[in-house]
Amino acid sequence: MDEKSVYRTNIIGAREVEGTVTVDMDKNTVYKTNSFYWNTKGSDFLGAIVLPFYGAFVSEEKCQLFGDVSGKKMLEIGCGNGQSLQYHGERKAKELWAVDISEQQIEKAAQHLKACDLSAKLICAPMEEECGIPLDYFDFVYSIYAIGWTTDLEGTFCRIASYLKKDGVFIFSWSHPIHKCVVAEHDILTFKKCYFDESWYSVTLDGGALTLSDRKLSTYVNALAKAGFVIEEMIEQSDEDLMESMGENNDFAEKAKMLPVTFVMKTRKR
Repeated sequence: MDEKSVYRTNIIGAREVEGTVTVDMDKNTVYKTNSFYWNTKGSDFLGAIVLPFYGAFVSEEKCQLFGDVSGKKMLEIGCGNGQSLQYHGERKAKELWAVDISEQQIEKAAQHLKACDLSAKLICAPMEEECGIPLDYFDFVYSIYAIGWTTDLEGTFCRIASYLKKDGVFIFSWSHPIHKCVVAEHDILTFKKCYFDESWYSVTLDGGALTLSDRKLSTYVNALAKAGFVIEEMIEQSDEDLMESMGENNDFAEKAKMLPVTFVMKTRKR
């Protein structure tokens, strides 16, 4: 860890977290740290980050980005316990594949899908690495709140492009970078982090450690372009019905009325 590490406030999901520490990015250390967290704490993050939800206040049932997936070959990046795979399996997808860095999450996904009478090819590996996924094969690749964990965004997008057929679709969601910079204090939204700061940091959450980086929207857009993707649609506005379902006096919902907390991109391989 850098001796000059800086402590700061950040946000993981919907939670404001104090005491994050800037660190040097070492790929193998990040893999080890994050896979251990997801092996031991991963279930704590499920809920609004599995389909039909793309994250806080954005849903597939409203957006209809996938459309009819019957007969389609689907690959999920960061499958967690398999609930998003279940969503597509129940909609008659032809093949379900997934990769996840956590052995425990892969095991949970296999058990969950078996209980749902569904099958999938599940691979435990970092999304950045070659891991035996077939090339020019899939109709859809998607990632629900997982793509941001990559240590190599451009490399990951290039791999995803290689997995897709020509004109195949890549859909992913992640926490909006503006949301990661702003906290609510005494009914006022306050910037606590520079939007342009993409340095890596470590944070302790629920007794476990995580390491990640907050990237600008332009970083995602430029990496997609370099990988040969065309953006067809981007969603960053929260769904009013979903916000209202949280009830009155909910600070997170009130924040979501004023700035985006989740973004979703639908792209297509050229």
